[in-house]
Amino acid sequence: MQPRGIRVRRSPLLVALGLGSLIVGLTPWLGVASTGVRSGPIPRPVPTASALPAAKPAPHHGVVPANAMEPTAPVLARTGWTVTASDEESSGENGRAANVLDGDTATIWHSKWTGTPAPLPHTLTVDMHRTAVVSALVYQPRVVGTNGRIGEYSISLSTDGLNWGSPVATGTLADDAVAKTLGFAPQGARFVRLTAVTEAGNRGPWTSAAELNLLGDPGTPAATVDLPRTGWTATASDEETLKENGRAANVLDGDDGTYWHSRWSGTPAPLPHSLTVDMHRTTAVSALVYQPRKDGANGRAGTYTVTTSTDGTSFGTPVASGTWRDDDTVKTATFTRTVNARFIRLTVSREAGNRGPWTSAAEIRLSGPANPAVHGTWSRVTGFPLVPVATAVLPGDKLLAWSAYAIDRFGGSNGYTQTAILDLKTGRVTQRRIDNTGHDMFCPGIAMLADGRVLVTGGSNADKASIYDPATDAWSATTSMNIARGYQAMTLLSTGEAFVLGGSWSGATGDRAGEVWSPDTRTWRKLPGVPAAPAMTADPRGAYRADNHMWLYATSGGKVLQLGPSKRMNWITTTGNGSITSAGNRADSQDAMTGNAVPYDIGKLLTLGGSPAYEKTPATPRAYTVSVDGDQAKAVRTGDLARARAFSNSVVLPDGKVAVFGGQSYPLPFSDATSVLTPELWDPATGRFTPLATMGIPRNYHSVANLLPDGRIFSGGGGLCGDCATNHADGSVFTPPYLLNADGSPKPRPVITGGVPPRAAAGTSLTVGTGGPVASFVLMRAAAATHSTDNDQRRVPLASTAVSPGSYTVSIPADKGVVLPGTYMLFALDAHGVPSTARFITVT
Repeated sequence: MQPRGIRVRRSPLLVALGLGSLIVGLTPWLGVASTGVRSGPIPRPVPTASALPAAKPAPHHGVVPANAMEPTAPVLARTGWTVTASDEESSGENGRAANVLDGDTATIWHSKWTGTPAPLPHTLTVDMHRTAVVSALVYQPRVVGTNGRIGEYSISLSTDGLNWGSPVATGTLADDAVAKTLGFAPQGARFVRLTAVTEAGNRGPWTSAAELNLLGDPGTPAATVDLPRTGWTATASDEETLKENGRAANVLDGDDGTYWHSRWSGTPAPLPHSLTVDMHRTTAVSALVYQPRKDGANGRAGTYTVTTSTDGTSFGTPVASGTWRDDDTVKTATFTRTVNARFIRLTVSREAGNRGPWTSAAEIRLSGPANPAVHGTWSRVTGFPLVPVATAVLPGDKLLAWSAYAIDRFGGSNGYTQTAILDLKTGRVTQRRIDNTGHDMFCPGIAMLADGRVLVTGGSNADKASIYDPATDAWSATTSMNIARGYQAMTLLSTGEAFVLGGSWSGATGDRAGEVWSPDTRTWRKLPGVPAAPAMTADPRGAYRADNHMWLYATSGGKVLQLGPSKRMNWITTTGNGSITSAGNRADSQDAMTGNAVPYDIGKLLTLGGSPAYEKTPATPRAYTVSVDGDQAKAVRTGDLARARAFSNSVVLPDGKVAVFGGQSYPLPFSDATSVLTPELWDPATGRFTPLATMGIPRNYHSVANLLPDGRIFSGGGGLCGDCATNHADGSVFTPPYLLNADGSPKPRPVITGGVPPRAAAGTSLTVGTGGPVASFVLMRAAAATHSTDNDQRRVPLASTAVSPGSYTVSIPADKGVVLPGTYMLFALDAHGVPSTARFITVT
């Protein structure tokens, strides 16, 4: 076996931007209104990549990894590129479009402003004069002046400059001079168009840009699924068979501990080396997935090409090419186009670390286009003016999101929070900074209250508590907690009170015992009988990590089942001083920090993923069901995930299945290494997980997922590490397969036509109109998510009786331990499990 060699660390690079001399003037092109009044202070110059400082996280939050500033995708070389604009300023100033490609941030493109300004929207179109895989556009605002900074935007792609299709990304940018990376699902294109819909500060009908860059293949596939490898064979240009088993067949054996290695005994076979997979059938293929060896660095593929063939003899021009980084993470080569082929050849012309003339591979997989009716589909990426670290679903088709005091980083106790609201009907995102509560709501506990308001506690301002009221779109402060906390767990109780436990990430040292907030008195009462210690994991960092993100399930009489992430489960009472007693272990599960629990039916929960410690320990693929019957909780192992995950997010669907998004097989905050890009869907009828359409953007630490009122799922966020490459200030909506035909068209859906009041008491019945026959009804609690935890989501199937064609009596359970007070989405489902669009109802 070849020696492991020395791992070479590559120089960090954030964005390839030049920095020229600064120019000061008195025009809109330089940030001054046409009236001659300066629109704002001149921002500080944007530093070059080499001058960017490392992120400085707050104490307790861990250290940003050394590789966190390395880009998640290569910056494409701009040689030969051209750019055109819908309009440009060429009379009074040089505001031509070509300035965005000149490498000088002091020169800019500016929309026409002399005479009559050209009205918004404005566009910039980059022609790369070749087809390449593109995964992001990097927009550098002007570094002097403010006018023309882009606010709302969209990005479209084309292979011919004529056919553009729907935008691949839309969103809203913060009004600052920081370079913005606008990501989308990687795909082949020649033309990339950036459309500015609004000016960030509403200063005028202008748009400007200092530089544009494009990022290439990030090494992660999108909108694909793994092809089954049954019957496949692999051959290589050469292989090591004398001193070890380095045969090509090892890349298809499903064991990443075995690998193909080029011949190295005697005289090594010189580069290039090739590996050819024969699928023994012609199949649509759109990506190749390469997994490096686990036991050493030698032979990692660096510079590569991928070619295809239908006969094994004639291989055409490369469908993918590039250079992979010198690390052990799984890599993907996304094809510039989907091809029908039988043979796929990976040719490696350089070893990633230049350690020698070797090539190796642990596993090779191929991906093909997803079948919407089986795997679902992803919508365009929506950009946010912050990293959505916490989210809550609101009536009126809105999604509330917030991060910290800053849009892309956390730290300190600053007393204010950046928030945003996504309008699910229009796709527009609006931003607001919340100062009036004196609360930096980063790393909080969240509970959706009985009246539909959102209670947010602790975090960076560790004792504070704030409430958002969707009816008035207003934030207010409530009484501070008795114990300061961060990373705590919360749930609403059947009594309508809110319970909190744990949270040693912030605040003074000491046990984070439980306490309860009363909506009547707006005060907190201590529960000295509910210490956090019995519910802790055995994390080596102690309470700081061991009492984080607990999984709580509220039941009747104000009781709570704490069913994780500790392997021991506990029953908690909240009357009087409270109490905590063992409910037994979660079957044979170990501690599963940063895993999650999902109530998929009345008294039934699925727990999955996580790892024994918060970070730097392998995640588990194990999943368990927990059945709750009175004071008994019984855990049983169900089918495993296809991939181990920590930092993932799980969402229960109206049909009772559970969708799992993102996560890492080796949890490491602020890193996209070991990302799991293929979501999975768990079916309670079979206990098995099946793959869904691959995500285009990793969702790991600080990501979220929420069920939406149209039966789709929002997945977004990740990062919040400042000047690093893993900030994902965006999200995308996933359409589950139950809504789609094989061609991607929507299935016919049931419709709720009436009979759903704004409020109804537990134990009452509704007469619901549907306009046609339906099979069942279900209540889905409007939920809130942060840090892989969502204790608010809950699925409650309802008893129903047909009154007449298109009219049903629907009964709400009387037990408030089953249907917690609060806002729900009422869905009707047909016999195939296709859900209607929901109607919101508050159950009292």
